Amino acid sequence: MAPRRPFTVDPVLTAVAIAYRNPAANLIADQVLPRRDVAQERFGWTEYPLAEGFSVPELRVGRRGRVGQVEFTGSEKTDEVNDYGIDSPVPSSDIRAAAAARAAGTSTYDPEARAVEGVMEIVKLGREVRVAGLVQDPNNYAASRRVTLAGTSQLSDYANSDPIGVIQSALDGTLVYRPNVVTMGFAAWTVLRRHPKLLKAVKGGLTEDGLLTRQQFADLFEIQKLLIGEGFVNTAAKGQGAQLNRVWGKHIAALHINPQASTDQGITWGLTAQFGAEVAGRIEDPHMGLEGGTLVRAGERVKELVVAKDVGYLIQNAVA
Repeated sequence: MAPRRPFTVDPVLTAVAIAYRNPAANLIADQVLPRRDVAQERFGWTEYPLAEGFSVPELRVGRRGRVGQVEFTGSEKTDEVNDYGIDSPVPSSDIRAAAAARAAGTSTYDPEARAVEGVMEIVKLGREVRVAGLVQDPNNYAASRRVTLAGTSQLSDYANSDPIGVIQSALDGTLVYRPNVVTMGFAAWTVLRRHPKLLKAVKGGLTEDGLLTRQQFADLFEIQKLLIGEGFVNTAAKGQGAQLNRVWGKHIAALHINPQASTDQGITWGLTAQFGAEVAGRIEDPHMGLEGGTLVRAGERVKELVVAKDVGYLIQNAVA
């Protein structure tokens, strides 16, 4: 007889958890650090030395000389996924009342499914905060591949700043693996899309009025994607009034992201190791209210990784 487990995975609730997604325009974590499956919770990944692929040893061979040798190495790293999840209590009386209403055809509301959606929204927002923190951390870039703007050099100074020069330098500053993705917060994009020098570059110098579209920005700088983080997070202490702030700050990052790269092959600035799919289920709670209830739980097992610092470039404080 199989042991009775306190947490029972429910295929229906799991399907809801997997299907539920925040608007792509708001949360960008899955595009910035694409998910790649790992076979175990604990896994290994390889960090490749930058110099090996660009160093040319002596290649000429004498008639009786020995052919030179070259060895390709890599630093083996070990890591493990973290569990992220949360519970939402649903009283038994709510479950019964909703079931009766669905049976009578007067409602389609399912409190357990709704709880899963709410829980996954929190889990996804937590992931957005983690990814934004990694992307905006200067320690995740080589020392020569980060710059901090200040005063008139900030792109919010329309008269003096040089957005084309600053952004092009970032795109040209990562050697062979040119960034194909640019990320920034909504506050930075609001300023940048109105920059007269960018508008003139796109519209042929005819006007500096209007707004730049995301596609026009991508075409101008020849990148595959411009990702704008629009999400909000409540930063107030528990019990205090809500204080909503943007998850992504006023920085710009240029990244080489290879969605096909995995933990053991391919060059990419970063990726997300994922063990299994999102999971959802329930735990009976006899102490909830008078009749007991159910704790609906949903979550995921992931680890966000920065694996190649040299193929990213960070522009800190891009706007004031």
